[in-house]
Amino acid sequence: MVQPLVDLLGGCRRLAVLTGAGCSTESGIPDYRSPRDRPRSTPVQYMDFVHKSSIRQRYWARSLVGWPAIEQARPNGSHHALAALEAAGRLQGLITQNVDGLHQAAGSQALIELHGSLAQVRCLACGEVTERADLQRRLQVANPGWMDRPGAANADGDAELVADTSGFEVPACLACGGVLKPRVVFFGENVPPPVVAAAFGIIEAADGLLVAGTSLTVWSGLRFVQAAAQRGLPIGCINVGPTRGDPLVTAKVEGPTGQLLPALVAAFG
Repeated sequence: MVQPLVDLLGGCRRLAVLTGAGCSTESGIPDYRSPRDRPRSTPVQYMDFVHKSSIRQRYWARSLVGWPAIEQARPNGSHHALAALEAAGRLQGLITQNVDGLHQAAGSQALIELHGSLAQVRCLACGEVTERADLQRRLQVANPGWMDRPGAANADGDAELVADTSGFEVPACLACGGVLKPRVVFFGENVPPPVVAAAFGIIEAADGLLVAGTSLTVWSGLRFVQAAAQRGLPIGCINVGPTRGDPLVTAKVEGPTGQLLPALVAAFG
């Protein structure tokens, strides 16, 4: 089933890989756009989070419930296959749109987290970076009983939660008392220019691109596929359903990445 991708990319020795939420669904973390039992609520916008305490209460209340699903998730075949590809010396670099840390947990090192990491929290005032697990304990102490509320986890670490969050206590930065924000790129927020430059550097040095588990709906990821196409690189894709980059893709295989990526890497030898 992966033979079209083997034929296209089998000769590449400096392969760039771009991954999305579809790589983590088999680890129990839902993606953003697959059909769900209930509509997904509107994601928090960056400016709202910065300027409205009510939005921060809503975010951290939902994150308190949703974080355990992220913290307890383990890498699946997708993550292990890409780590093996790197260990074999055939990976130029891995660009991930995911914020769950599963690529690192599987052993990937030549990695750029385009949208940051949920595992850390940054103070917007002093810049102090702390561990999300530490904040989870502070959130639980400040809001006893809140973890008992049911909520379906989302890919960005919060949860679908129907509750009044106006009384939710949001801890401040221990260093300066400032506002804490997960070290991820929110909607309406720009990816830091050095991160973008490093990701383009991977594309520029690569001799092929593999796209896995992303619909490429947002420009943040699509631009790297466009850059690869402009360079004339062979572009392979594994995904369930259409992607915004399909017109630029040379060969595509439909299916779950947790099954197809291990088969592809094994076929590469």
